[in-house]
Amino acid sequence: MGKLQSKIRRRSDLYRTNRDEGAENVPVNQVLQYDPAHTDAINCVTTISSDLCVSGGSDQAVVVYNWRAGHLHQSLQAHTKEVTKVKCVPGTSLIFSASRDKTVLMWDLSSGDEPLQEFCGHELVVNGLDVSPDASQICTGSRDNSMCLWDIESGECLQRKTISRNLVTHVCWVPGGTSIAQTSEDKTIKVWDSRSWQICNTFPAKQHIQTHCAVSSNSHYLLSSSNGFGGQGCEATLWDLRQPGCKVVEYRGHLQTTACCTFLPCSQGAPPMVATSSHDCSVKVWDQNTAACLCTLTLGGSGPLVSLASCDVTGLLCASFNTGLHLLTLSQGAEPHLRETARF
Repeated sequence: MGKLQSKIRRRSDLYRTNRDEGAENVPVNQVLQYDPAHTDAINCVTTISSDLCVSGGSDQAVVVYNWRAGHLHQSLQAHTKEVTKVKCVPGTSLIFSASRDKTVLMWDLSSGDEPLQEFCGHELVVNGLDVSPDASQICTGSRDNSMCLWDIESGECLQRKTISRNLVTHVCWVPGGTSIAQTSEDKTIKVWDSRSWQICNTFPAKQHIQTHCAVSSNSHYLLSSSNGFGGQGCEATLWDLRQPGCKVVEYRGHLQTTACCTFLPCSQGAPPMVATSSHDCSVKVWDQNTAACLCTLTLGGSGPLVSLASCDVTGLLCASFNTGLHLLTLSQGAEPHLRETARF
């Protein structure tokens, strides 16, 4: 591939950094302000190691940031339109990024800042992206109504299927298996068999567009989130994958579209929990089994909160349209508490 780099614009005046002022002296309730990761809205975030996160934004950049130390690690630029999704391969330095430019790029942090592979074939924005458990394939979904399966090494499209009205919003590979969950603007959740590239299950349609999905680490449960307004819709739903189409509980409380949902790692003795982020500028943590809202954090002025990623048992990263990335700390216990500790 040819070199497709462009200069990243800095917004150093947008945030105040405390790194040179001795972060260890900052009061516990004060939010640390680091240099911004992006120059525009952030659409997605994930973690690649115990201290590095990867995000994609409307500035067309894929950014690797050290969230513990509060500094930019690497900026990857080759997309020609905004980045919609990022995924990493655990235990490696491989990163995949999807974009409105209709492509997916593969990067290796150990090999510089040029993409190693380009996956081309979709006709519209790529909104769904995930990596197979054995890291040999990726799955992509697009607003062109198609789902594609790719070989990572060769970049070859192995499977493609187009279904009417299947405007893909997110895809998620079931850990340790061959199934792929997929949400869509047709309000359904579909489960694909990656071997036959056929739909093996379709969940009952919800009342609103399904914006995102996540699968528990034990592969037993699926989370999905809904769009909405004024408290209508706006919920997340827990489904039992062992009983196809079985709705367990709903998590209701957001006032606008719930854009992201995720399972949280829990400390020993703590109840299983899930987290959601919404266009209403709030992040909520829920008891997975009872659907009780355990705590809520509102990030005023942040705009839509569109993506979440767990750092560890106590850390949660949240991507926003207006105020960058937020590092949240969750205190688990009898009364869980969520607070913002850093912003970048």
